[in-house]
Amino acid sequence: MFIYAIRRFNLFVITLMILTVVGYSILRLDPTSPWAISDFWQGWTLYLQEISQLDFGTTAQGTPVFDEVKVVFTATLELCFFAFILALCIGLPLGTLAGMRQNKWADRLISFFSMAGYSAPLFWVALLLVMLFSLRLEWLPISGRYNLLYDIPQITGFAMVDAWLSDSPNREEAFTSVVMHLILPALVLALAPTTHFIRLMRASVADVIGKNYIRVAKIKGLSKVEIIFEHVLRNAIPPIIPLIGVQLSSMLTFAIITESIFNWPGIGRWLLDAVSNRDYVSIQAGVMVVATFVLATQILSELVGTLINPLARKEWYAKY
Repeated sequence: MFIYAIRRFNLFVITLMILTVVGYSILRLDPTSPWAISDFWQGWTLYLQEISQLDFGTTAQGTPVFDEVKVVFTATLELCFFAFILALCIGLPLGTLAGMRQNKWADRLISFFSMAGYSAPLFWVALLLVMLFSLRLEWLPISGRYNLLYDIPQITGFAMVDAWLSDSPNREEAFTSVVMHLILPALVLALAPTTHFIRLMRASVADVIGKNYIRVAKIKGLSKVEIIFEHVLRNAIPPIIPLIGVQLSSMLTFAIITESIFNWPGIGRWLLDAVSNRDYVSIQAGVMVVATFVLATQILSELVGTLINPLARKEWYAKY
């Protein structure tokens, strides 16, 4: 396992070095930038020294880009985290039910809605939810991260945590405002991974329930609840953990669309503004931060999946 972790770490470092070349090349696209007139490899070496100190440059207004990235990226992480939890809480139980009820009405119904949700355009679903819950029923706000009437201090960067830690007398109202603003974008962002989790879990459960140890558990007279929690889930979840990690990283891509629709102040909308303004410094900073997070998430999910899955460890040892 140690050798496997070293190999993953080496892959992380090599890929990260390639990403720095991409980030540096973005800076050289600006003809007015000092990076564009310097020697490529000498400039790249200097670029490595600067980003190793988290110095990604300054904006046109003279503020450090990394300070802006921290604010917008934590907003995106907060949205992705709650959407990811929502997708897990919906997708895994429904996938388990579909896998346990193969080719029955429950399986067909869940599979139908899963494919429908997977095929539906994200912006179309978002507009429908806005029309229903915001414009017609007036239950949820349309856009923003929270009501601007509340002054939430920047403590951790996560609005929900900051609202709760605030000393303001309106702390509970501010916390409620953050939650209400989070519901609609989190629902939209959770749609695609939920359908993916349903299909992954269904296939994994369907494979597990055909094993001999499940038949032995039934012969022993164990209840369905005991079989599901003690045998089915314990063997069905570990193989799909690396794939779940991939979905977490891919949610950042869907977050760009979601943030644009709901005016969420995250890194996706921030990058779109940077592209429209041709702010190459902000573009390279956003690309580097997002790509590093995606790469680290995927490698970490692979390590966790290999660590808790005995079959994956056995397969790796057989190869190496």
